[in-house]
Amino acid sequence: METFFLLILILTMIAALASGFPVAFALPGSAIVSILLAALFGYLFEGNVSAYFTQDGPIEWLTAGITNFRGVYWEVEGDTLIAIPLFIFMGIMLQRSKIAEDLLVTMGQLFGPIPGGLGISVVFVGALLAATTGIVGATVIAMGLISLPAMLNNKYDKSLASGIVCSSGTLGQIIPPSIVLIILADQLGSATDVANTIRAAEYKQVTGQFSMPGEFTVSSTSAGDMFLGALLPGLVLVGLYMLYILVHARIKPNSAPPVPYEGKFDYAFWLKVILIIIPPLFLIFAVLGSILLGIATVNQAGSIGAIGATLMAGYRLKKGEKNGYAPIIIAFVSLLLIFIFSEFFDLNIKNIESTKNLIGILITAFFVFTFLFALGWSFWRTYKIDNVLKNVVTDTCVTTSMVFIILLGAAMLTAAFRAFGGEELVRDFLQNLPGGFWTQFIVVMAVIFLLGFFLDFIEIAVVVVPIIAPILLAETSANVTAVWLGVMIGVNLQTSFLTPPFGFALFYLKGVAPKIVQTIDIWKGAVAFIALQLVGLGIVGFYPTLVNYLPIRTYLTSNVAPPPMNPRLQHCLQEYKFANYNNNESVLRTNISNIQTLDLSYIPENKTEIFNSHIKKALMTFDLVEQVQKAESEYNLFAKNYSSLHFKVRKIQKKVLKIKKKIETLQADIRNLSNDKFSEKEKIEEKIKFLELEKEGLIDKIPQNWIEDNKKFQKIQKNKNITIKKYRRNTDDAYRELTQIKAFIGDAKQLEKLLKAITLLNSEINNENLNNVEKNIDSLIEQLNEISGVDELIEKLSEMNSMATEDEIDKKKIANLNDRILTLFKEEIEWRNKASISLINKLNEYDDSIKNTIGLRLQERLTKKQAKFVSKCRSIHKDISLNF
Repeated sequence: METFFLLILILTMIAALASGFPVAFALPGSAIVSILLAALFGYLFEGNVSAYFTQDGPIEWLTAGITNFRGVYWEVEGDTLIAIPLFIFMGIMLQRSKIAEDLLVTMGQLFGPIPGGLGISVVFVGALLAATTGIVGATVIAMGLISLPAMLNNKYDKSLASGIVCSSGTLGQIIPPSIVLIILADQLGSATDVANTIRAAEYKQVTGQFSMPGEFTVSSTSAGDMFLGALLPGLVLVGLYMLYILVHARIKPNSAPPVPYEGKFDYAFWLKVILIIIPPLFLIFAVLGSILLGIATVNQAGSIGAIGATLMAGYRLKKGEKNGYAPIIIAFVSLLLIFIFSEFFDLNIKNIESTKNLIGILITAFFVFTFLFALGWSFWRTYKIDNVLKNVVTDTCVTTSMVFIILLGAAMLTAAFRAFGGEELVRDFLQNLPGGFWTQFIVVMAVIFLLGFFLDFIEIAVVVVPIIAPILLAETSANVTAVWLGVMIGVNLQTSFLTPPFGFALFYLKGVAPKIVQTIDIWKGAVAFIALQLVGLGIVGFYPTLVNYLPIRTYLTSNVAPPPMNPRLQHCLQEYKFANYNNNESVLRTNISNIQTLDLSYIPENKTEIFNSHIKKALMTFDLVEQVQKAESEYNLFAKNYSSLHFKVRKIQKKVLKIKKKIETLQADIRNLSNDKFSEKEKIEEKIKFLELEKEGLIDKIPQNWIEDNKKFQKIQKNKNITIKKYRRNTDDAYRELTQIKAFIGDAKQLEKLLKAITLLNSEINNENLNNVEKNIDSLIEQLNEISGVDELIEKLSEMNSMATEDEIDKKKIANLNDRILTLFKEEIEWRNKASISLINKLNEYDDSIKNTIGLRLQERLTKKQAKFVSKCRSIHKDISLNF
């Protein structure tokens, strides 16, 4: 019956949407109706309102929906959606200020003289507007009003011209900053948590271990990661569009003829081009660059974009008038001077320590006020001229409200879908498909593509993604990243604007196109660009590095980059180190041999033992590397033939486990039945018998060689893991010992500072002045705890402290121990000072030679070169299913 009410949910939603009922109310309305109907029928026929829910009851699921409502607005860390109104404001402000018109006209003059050049200019401007506005409707309408008539007047084919305008206008869906990417980031954040729960349960089921290693978890995503991940795929689409127009113009010259520029390409023309193109490019760099460089979060970048758009609108609305550029010039100069002063002064008010810094803060504060004055001036202009500010704010509120209300409705719908077991049904369907992850992925992409014919991108993003994303992300055979999945869905969703009959871009263009352009012309023109979008989808799917590389590299080179010890980095770091070992083994061995010949005769024996232990472990590294490579080679060779068997059996075992759970549920139902309900008991027992037969049938399908081959595999896998752990422990211990020796020597000056205190203590004890001995010793021990390699001194001071506080003090024994402590202290200072002169430089040189191999895991952060290697390595998806 749960499936019946799931059908009611889906059909109610479809009927509501088809009838033109607002989406914001159709989604939660269909959820509430279906939940209440299920509760009513459960009460009437079963006497239990929860009878027709997979688990819990109507109150719990309605509460879950309300909790989801609250989570959209009030979740403390879920601030991703705050960026939506900021980017919407930025886009509408730029569109209203007519900057798009200037770009289209100027770029048309620049590219027009080449075949297809006018079309290429439209794509180029579409990409720029996508990176600044991201508002599809506004972009399509602006280009439809300006570029479409220009192309038609210059004898462009109607279908080609229409297709160029529509496709270019939809680039805002994938080129950041994009509203759909922000929504997808929000949805995928929750989906990642669900996927990790599924993986952890599967890992526990297979291995019996309660905690899953961090390297097997699904990395979450953010709006910033989505922006970075979508940047290159967006440029791929731009390149495909331009290439298609060029080829089309070559094959059919009459469809896209060159458009000669009547003016001259002189200094004045190029100055105009620069003045038109620089502000949007600067805004793009300010928004995306601040995210890419780790200067700002997505929300902060949205604020930068909104302010930048207002400043640009301030001068554009006063184009050609006196003081037109004054606000933006004042703002730019103010920001430049603020940046310069921040380099030369400490502008933190809490850290004012000198008059110089106070003066710097006061001057910087003045330029902050001049910047705010320029910004206020720009806002005033947008308020007074053509009522632009009021219209922008109104449109921003309307659009933002629409997005958020749909999000809230989708949260309730998702709760209802799960209440009737819809998520489980979808998971079972996808997991039962032959071919593993890629079959599942292609089916999901096809469904999203087909839904794009009828639904808006927001509806697909908030209804479909929460259902299918956890299933795809939890799949270990592909182990895809949330960023890659989000960008793939984003590229696919872009087609929803072009696919008839409900492609919004088609309607936007038809509304402003000349009468000679028929609807069929627009549809025909869109087909080629839909095909190009699917080609782009294939390219991005085949080369995941296009998506994953930038977010990973930005993270690894940022101020919050993880240390090399991070579990997620180990596989790629090992590849990097082993390549270094193979290429530089002789050099490394020579360096280790050279450091062995150093004169350490003046160093205490216990310190020399640490150094010798380091040498032994450093030399052992090469044998351990060979053992790891041999173990990995054996593992890969066996896994090549074993993986298909493992995948097949694990799939069967998952089905068996689900049947076992169903049987357990039915057995619990029998126990809960009263003794007089024999017929119901018999029905349930029949179901159990049927499920037992199904379970036995599945178990019989497990190949006979499974147990033996699985034992062999586990043995090989265990040997590989032990060998890797042994290698890592050896190198870590070796490098720790080297840093320990360096720390001993480095603390020489700090130790020498205590000589006066230790001498004074010695004098007091020799003079039998024991009144303050305990206090002085405690103070010395506290300071010595900050210095490495003085454990013996601390131990003897503690011993002397105990002796000094005894009732009967052995003065002779204390005096002997006192002299021994002073001698030991002077010996420590002597050898450390000598090593500071003769040894430390050689140790530093040696450290530099091994820190990228033996010592790499213990460095504070990766170098730029290492971050590049690891980013490229981690951007490729790796199968981890054999660990599950």
